Amino acid sequence: MKPTLAVDTKMTVDEIMRRWPATIRVFIRHRMLCIGYPIGVFHTVGDVCDAHHADAEAFSRELVAAMRSDDAIGGRSAFEAATSCDNSPPPA
Repeated sequence: MKPTLAVDTKMTVDEIMRRWPATIRVFIRHRMLCIGYPIGVFHTVGDVCDAHHADAEAFSRELVAAMRSDDAIGGRSAFEAATSCDNSPPPA
């Protein structure tokens, strides 16, 4: 069973694209040139939606649909690791 997916608008676009490469096509479709953009490690989904005047809720739904189709689903989040007190290395 796959985990329930949701987009945390505080997650960076870099993290989302690294965890779920299938989401890259959503950014491209919206003409968001976040792929490889150095500031992507700082910009959140909310930031890019604001910058591109996109509806964050609708955009997040598209991201979730792409995430569900991605074989890489279930990878550990760098966001979770940063907020966790667990100092063990992430699973391979």
